[in-house]
Amino acid sequence: MRDLNDGVPGQPVVASSRSPRNGVPLVGRAGFDYLVVGAGFAGSVLAERLARGLGKRVLIIDRRPHIGGNAYDHYNDDGVLIHRYGPHIFHTNAPQVAEYLSRFTKWRPYEHRVLAHVDSQLVPIPINRTTVNRLYGLNLAESEVDAFFAARAEAVPEIRTSEDVVVSKVGRELYEKFFRGYTRKQWGMDPSELDKAVTSRVPTRTNDDDRYFGDSFQNMPLHGFTRMFENMLDHPNIKIMLNADYREVARDVKYDSLIFTGPIDEYFDYRYGKLPYRSLRFRHETAEQEWFQPVAVVNYPGEDVPYTRITEYKHLTGQHHPKTSLTFEFPASDGDPYYPVPRAENAELYRKYQALADATPNVHFVGRLATYRYYNMDQVVAQALTLYGRIAKAEEQGRSTAEAARALSTMAQGVAVSKPVSAAE
Repeated sequence: MRDLNDGVPGQPVVASSRSPRNGVPLVGRAGFDYLVVGAGFAGSVLAERLARGLGKRVLIIDRRPHIGGNAYDHYNDDGVLIHRYGPHIFHTNAPQVAEYLSRFTKWRPYEHRVLAHVDSQLVPIPINRTTVNRLYGLNLAESEVDAFFAARAEAVPEIRTSEDVVVSKVGRELYEKFFRGYTRKQWGMDPSELDKAVTSRVPTRTNDDDRYFGDSFQNMPLHGFTRMFENMLDHPNIKIMLNADYREVARDVKYDSLIFTGPIDEYFDYRYGKLPYRSLRFRHETAEQEWFQPVAVVNYPGEDVPYTRITEYKHLTGQHHPKTSLTFEFPASDGDPYYPVPRAENAELYRKYQALADATPNVHFVGRLATYRYYNMDQVVAQALTLYGRIAKAEEQGRSTAEAARALSTMAQGVAVSKPVSAAE
């Protein structure tokens, strides 16, 4: 494994000869214990654990030309480290997840803060005391903010939709300013049509805490996500194929078991129809100035602006550079699948595919796309580690059973050899 201290933050790093590449020769191998489809968090964690933890031979493939999935980062033509698929900020309350990933990266402390462009000014989101005081020209104490929200909140008998969540907490005016337009752009439908889980992810605060997340572990990989993935997959039992189509590889390569992290409906050839996803388009730009905005991400909730947010990566990475790179994010109805659409009918459709998955031997479905869940990165890592634990336990039980069977067989042979033969026999 590469020394976690090597490389200089903000400078490109030359890949080692063992780094992932196209055209990995498969000659000379009698096949693989596992074929892992998808080199994002779910696939990479399982490939590493199976290879290093159980000594399995693993082939991991991805249809894209790189590892890391949507967390892939790279240096653009101007030498600025950017996230190709929009901002990825690591945070978790799970010590076992942080400890596991720390084997492959050192960390840069970073607490994410987001501002929203509302009423021609930038104010904190999630909504907090500062947000209220700035928007309304007030000077409320923490103890008064609760009363401010309560006076505007609407009574909702049963919280079912994303709209219900917000108006029941802060009222319709703040809902309209911060949530309705943004959600309509992000999901292509009104919050009143979406499951409550979408807006339940965003808290409301009565103090001045302007951190977007409240997790105990909030850090960014010191040299970027891609370097972390390279270290994770740097094992002699792991082979990597990029720009690879799963079905073509599956026809040509021998393997015993499959880990599938792609869309579950695609695996089953859309037998029950397509599961709905929202996609994203990204416009990457470099500005001839050191900084563009005061925080990494600024949201634009207004429907008069076509993009949902602008990300400035140097806030995330800590890189020093005279220029700065930005990404404008445009939600779309078609393209690569990013977000499962949380509606009851979609969950019901997924359950049909889940039943097929449960009945498919020697195939494990894991990750956001394969389980149709809106997971954060740490949740995907935890899910992959849990699956590995089940596989390892089954392996151990299988070895114990085999050893017991061999012991019984040996005993039976010994009895047969030592037993005297009578005349009657």
